[in-house]
Amino acid sequence: MAVETVAHKTEVVVPSVADPAPLGLAAFALTTFLLSASNAKLTDGPDAWLGFAFAYGGLAQLLAGMWEFRNRNVFGATAFSTYGGFWIGLGLWALLVAPHISGATASAQVESDLGWILLAFSIFNTYMLLWSATVNGAVFMVFLTLEATEVILWIGFFSGSEGVIKLGGWVGIITAIVAWYASAAGVINGMAARPVLPVGKPFWRPASQVR
Repeated sequence: MAVETVAHKTEVVVPSVADPAPLGLAAFALTTFLLSASNAKLTDGPDAWLGFAFAYGGLAQLLAGMWEFRNRNVFGATAFSTYGGFWIGLGLWALLVAPHISGATASAQVESDLGWILLAFSIFNTYMLLWSATVNGAVFMVFLTLEATEVILWIGFFSGSEGVIKLGGWVGIITAIVAWYASAAGVINGMAARPVLPVGKPFWRPASQVR
């Protein structure tokens, strides 16, 4: 008599995670708002943004990026992780580098550093702006206003123009408001499991997604 052995496979189902995008957008919005208010000369102190650059715009946004990797969202993972790193890096520069810049040209050196930092991130933001058009209108507007903010600011820092920097601060405040809207829409639409706040349709889709 033959004995047949049947191997049973156990399938492990990994539970899905909540959409981390509203958290990432909110963290980006608040920290951008605080720094932009400083650039626009609306605040009395210069460093209200600094702690939040580490804890919220930095760490929370970086975590949102990591969770987007879990969701296999390459765009969200790249965007949130990069801008989380941006805020942490900018905070470290403000704490560890800027205080040691001294001399008659200290102000020009600080502005040069900030100009190069923002120029580099505007290059990254340019191609992310193009790809954001495949997500939805709200996300595209976040990257469009952010592009304008970064370009205006690096022009202002390179030229040493306080007026241009102040303009960049105001555009940055608009960027924060747009990002807060996109975050709020993500929260309520996710809670209701239906569109409550409109975010707009993608402007275009990759050929592989067109049916």
